[in-house]
Amino acid sequence: MPFDVRDFPAPGTAEPAATRRNRRLVALWLFSVCGMILVMIGLGGATRLTGSGLSIMEWAPLRGALPPLSEAEWQRLYALYQQIPQYALLNEGFGLAGFKHIFWLEYVHRLWGRLIGLAFLAPLVGLWWRGAIERRLRPRLLLLFALGGLQGAVGWFMVASGFFPESTAVSPYRLVVHLALALLLYAALLWTGLAALRPSPAPAALPALRRAVLACCTLTALTILAGGFVAGLKAGLTYNTFPLMDGRLVPAGYADLHPFLRNLTENIAAVQFDHRLLAALTLLAVLATVAWGARRARPPVRFALLALGGAVAVQFTLGVATLLAVVAVTLATAHQVMAVLVLTAALVTLHTIGPERPT
Repeated sequence: MPFDVRDFPAPGTAEPAATRRNRRLVALWLFSVCGMILVMIGLGGATRLTGSGLSIMEWAPLRGALPPLSEAEWQRLYALYQQIPQYALLNEGFGLAGFKHIFWLEYVHRLWGRLIGLAFLAPLVGLWWRGAIERRLRPRLLLLFALGGLQGAVGWFMVASGFFPESTAVSPYRLVVHLALALLLYAALLWTGLAALRPSPAPAALPALRRAVLACCTLTALTILAGGFVAGLKAGLTYNTFPLMDGRLVPAGYADLHPFLRNLTENIAAVQFDHRLLAALTLLAVLATVAWGARRARPPVRFALLALGGAVAVQFTLGVATLLAVVAVTLATAHQVMAVLVLTAALVTLHTIGPERPT
């Protein structure tokens, strides 16, 4: 979340030791919540890949925190699941044992979301009460808590799309909205934690480098969202060769749908190609930025740039491996988590460079 350098005390201004401790405490809290969101994104990917996301057909924010405690409750939930198309078209007859197998992953996913809310709200109240949170951060933190609640509602909105007739999975559009909101929440929490930890950053010494890293952040986010459509359409299960797709650089069916814009979100060939293209552009942009900036930047920025370059190289390799392995669950989950780590490295690099110079 961008900030104005005028919001912070002037560099070099002395502050009490207690204030510095409070800053570190707030930053540690926010980074811990970021870590929990990262785990949540991995769990979300695993539930989607294993077809577990539709196993719980009720949205019960309070009562749903407890798992089934009796055989009758298990039978009731299984009977609900038997009413949706996914059961009839994919899992008919797999029995209560099969249902339990997919239920537990989705249950942990939802429980972890509740724990994230608790891990944010309880320290927020405690730190606010003791005066450890700066006034400038309080409105932002309240907004982030509201966004977290909205994310839970959007999650159910996404899951409900899988109950439509003849539907065996959630809507790709709703999946991408859910993913986009998770990324926004994660990025805002991370940036707020960085701002609490380092409240008086010097203006960017290399404004061109800052703009290049900002472009890398944008490309990374676009690539992740494009990956959401790949996941939603299960586009990774086709064209499992690299770098060509069915022997062609651009697949033959790229523009089959009309109007053309539908291809960008509904055509498996186009969606996978676009994700590949954005991933390659992100890789090239990051490596070029690292090669240019690492020789000119001061040591903290240089280290952040090198970490960003390493992260994006690992992520690109994971993406190719996931494709060649026809979306093996372990590789695909790691690929999703690593995408967020690339975004993390890009945002940390941007913050380390510093804000724009005042005009």
